[in-house]
Amino acid sequence: MRVAVVTSFPPSKVTLNEYGYHLVKNFVQKDEIAELILITDKTKEPKQLDFENSNKVLVKECWEFNSYTSIFTICKTILKEKPDAVLFNLQFVKFGDKKVPAALGLLIPMILRLLGCNTVVLLHNILEQVDLKSAGFTDSKIAQKIYNFIGTSLTSCILKADIVAVTISKYVTVLNEKYKTNNVVLIPHGTFEIPKNPCFDLPEGPKKVMAFGKFGTYKKVEILIDAIELIRKNSNESIEIIIAGTDSPNTPGYLQGVKEKYANVPGITFTGYVEENEVATIFNNSTMVVFPYTSTTGSSGVLHQAGSYGKAVVMPDLGDLSILVKEEGYKGEFFDPESKESLANAISSILNDDNYRRKLAMNNYEAACELSMDKIVQMYIGNFKQVNYDKVLRWAND
Repeated sequence: MRVAVVTSFPPSKVTLNEYGYHLVKNFVQKDEIAELILITDKTKEPKQLDFENSNKVLVKECWEFNSYTSIFTICKTILKEKPDAVLFNLQFVKFGDKKVPAALGLLIPMILRLLGCNTVVLLHNILEQVDLKSAGFTDSKIAQKIYNFIGTSLTSCILKADIVAVTISKYVTVLNEKYKTNNVVLIPHGTFEIPKNPCFDLPEGPKKVMAFGKFGTYKKVEILIDAIELIRKNSNESIEIIIAGTDSPNTPGYLQGVKEKYANVPGITFTGYVEENEVATIFNNSTMVVFPYTSTTGSSGVLHQAGSYGKAVVMPDLGDLSILVKEEGYKGEFFDPESKESLANAISSILNDDNYRRKLAMNNYEAACELSMDKIVQMYIGNFKQVNYDKVLRWAND
């Protein structure tokens, strides 16, 4: 079959570009896929097609972040190419962080289905599970009600796709019950890369405690730095803090402010944006991965990455992280997200017991192996086939 995937894609820095890369990389390894049409955002540099069978990929750079015309250019390109199915790699700010371009982009799956295309949406987060204040959208109660109304309306439109896939089981229940639909399915997030022979030993030198992501809204690194400072007061262990990633689009300048605030604290590295080909190195060099979150907005790609590289994790026992741990078998040390003392104790539990660190790392690697991206992509192919079968059946009955 010929499949179109609508997603940002490296070297783009638009949200979900890494996930899009691994989706496409795994799709083209499948015999069922004759051609993959990459409906992607425009970049100055060529797309990063550094994987086997990349000759199956037809690149169509036809949209831009925050563009009002993306809805037209994407629909026009897909209607011209006539793929057998279209997969959208979406979250609510996929097409822009301005309200109108973001909303227009989310209407595309509904429009294309009305025009006869087979549409499957991967929805990484749902508004019903997002704390708008913590996620940096608004503090105003009135504005939150407006956001919720608009979000509910947009979700209703997204659910007009043939199938909507979500990554957490609770999302299936919430959407089906609220919107009285039956086309929402669970397809887990999946693990990007799984080394066949991971090394659970640590490199020589200081212990590296890493946080990875986009920071400033519900991901705040101050508590991590404060916790490491507490540990240093009571330990001679050489510890480095690695802040890997960038500001959240909702909090520009956040990390620069952290740098200035903690300028006198030694052993902090701010890596900036981590390119895809550098991800393995930064995880492999880390002793553990810490999640300094105050809330969650969907399945955690960083947790799956930590598992794939065999890393112990420290996380708050809240929201979607708590669900993932229970459903997918990850293990780690938990802490109170409002207490630096609690985080310091959780980190110390791993730093001071290498056998425990190794046990957590091995468990998380095994959990990651259970949901490789290869298996996740096969689930999507099954859904493409189901959509085609259902439409043929309806046509025959009519």
